[in-house]
Amino acid sequence: MVFRYELEGGNFSKAGHASSEIKKTLKQLSVDPRIIKRIVVALYEAEVNVVAHAWKGEVLAEVEANQITLTLRDEGPGIPDIPLAMQEGYSTASPAVRQMGFGAGMGLPNMKKNVDELEIESRVGVGTNVRMVTRFSGE
Repeated sequence: MVFRYELEGGNFSKAGHASSEIKKTLKQLSVDPRIIKRIVVALYEAEVNVVAHAWKGEVLAEVEANQITLTLRDEGPGIPDIPLAMQEGYSTASPAVRQMGFGAGMGLPNMKKNVDELEIESRVGVGTNVRMVTRFSGE
């Protein structure tokens, strides 16, 4: 199964829509609730990052028998220093985003903690691609 969701930069009211829909689907497939929680946390963090930093983006979710692959692509400023961005507490969020309660610099670290595989590719001035894989069992 493949699902696709649009993300709109700056639209925080829709941030979390994809993670909510994926959660429903995984529950219907009887995936372990602890694994669902990890997936939803990682995806929500990724959605918020796109909404907070990019102009627009999309989520592609590929659900297979033993795993889910989440790919987020955005058009935005990109990440100039991915290792620095992976550090807990590091944030480039605007004051307006921080005032809304986002931008604490935990998004990328939380994504990494909650998935089995995380790949980030980014080009400054172009955008960022994130690929997260979570397996449903210990395979």
